Amino acid sequence: MFQDRTLKCKDCGADFTFTAGEQEFFSEKGFTNEPQRCKSCRDAKKSGGRGPREMFTATCAQCGNEARVPFRPRDDRPVYCSDCFAKQHE
Repeated sequence: MFQDRTLKCKDCGADFTFTAGEQEFFSEKGFTNEPQRCKSCRDAKKSGGRGPREMFTATCAQCGNEARVPFRPRDDRPVYCSDCFAKQHE
């Protein structure tokens, strides 16, 4: 029923393939519009042109190991490494 189609990205003008599987997925989800951007332009749009996230280093309040977090740690709030954070939210 579906066949691969070549579309043109509205941002960069590159040709990209709208595969039969993607078309089937769009149909199942009820999407009526086909994609207008290639994967790299979609990804760039999703990230908002921010680039990579700035990461901060802190000491885990539970185990004392180093924790890398995407926010600036404050003295009035505990910071947890990913393992300790996951244990608290099980």
